[in-house]
Amino acid sequence: MTMTAPGGASRAELSAAACLFQGFSDPHRLQILQHLALGEHRVVDLTAHLGLAQSTVSKHLACLRECGLVTARPEGRAMVYALSHADALEDLWAAAERLLELTGHRVALCTNEAMRPGPDDATATPGAGTVAGAGA
Repeated sequence: MTMTAPGGASRAELSAAACLFQGFSDPHRLQILQHLALGEHRVVDLTAHLGLAQSTVSKHLACLRECGLVTARPEGRAMVYALSHADALEDLWAAAERLLELTGHRVALCTNEAMRPGPDDATATPGAGTVAGAGA
């Protein structure tokens, strides 16, 4: 894919990139990715550490697995989840933080409904803190 060359990516490549970025579009998924940057976790661990419902964690892990961002392996009766590409995600977090710094977190002020967190994310504070996993 030629994302770094202006006009270099095909529509199909851009569509794949849009799907990838959709995986990052939910604050709960970012929380999960951030926590997985600390190491492998089971769903029960993630629910305890993040204060999210089991169904929420499971739903978002399924999305992240489908996007290829996390892997799962059986351990006894549980599944253990890990980041698929931790180094690449760390690079992405750093790039996202740089963009947020350059834009002054203006994305948090965006009035376009397509850019806002969903109803489940009413407690999320867009633009607060740092991007998941950076510097961890």
